[in-house]
Amino acid sequence: MATRVIIITGSMGAGKTTVLAEASDLLTKHGVAHAAIDLDALSVSHLPGASPADLGYANLGAVWTNYAAAGAARVLVAAALESRAELTRMKVVIPDAEIIVCRLRAPLETMKERVRLREPGMHQEKFVARVADLERLLDAAALEDFALMNSASVTAVAREMLVKSGWL
Repeated sequence: MATRVIIITGSMGAGKTTVLAEASDLLTKHGVAHAAIDLDALSVSHLPGASPADLGYANLGAVWTNYAAAGAARVLVAAALESRAELTRMKVVIPDAEIIVCRLRAPLETMKERVRLREPGMHQEKFVARVADLERLLDAAALEDFALMNSASVTAVAREMLVKSGWL
């Protein structure tokens, strides 16, 4: 049986990690075995000579292998997929997967404000500026199977994503 994957994509501040966590809680409430992985969390590093993106995908493959060995056949992944090449990488590290890509959207100013609040440190302005740039890249890539506006309650958005994906 193929692994079922929902990739939750979107710009910074679209709510990928928040919806990932809520979708995981909903699946747990309904007794659906699954894993939930935030690709950004697997990529945080400063290792001269190593690519954080390459390391993140390698880590995703290793983590997925562990979840699969424990019996997971479904996985939620939060990841801003900027290109078809990144979607292909996802298919390599989670082999034999049936992948559904859900893009989260929100008004640009809402996403910028979320990032501004979430990232109070020294890179705040760089991250806020990245919101619009990433949104343009995601528009051009057009990898999503469907998109959801993430401006309702997080529970409603996560539930809609799971229903549209056939998981609930």
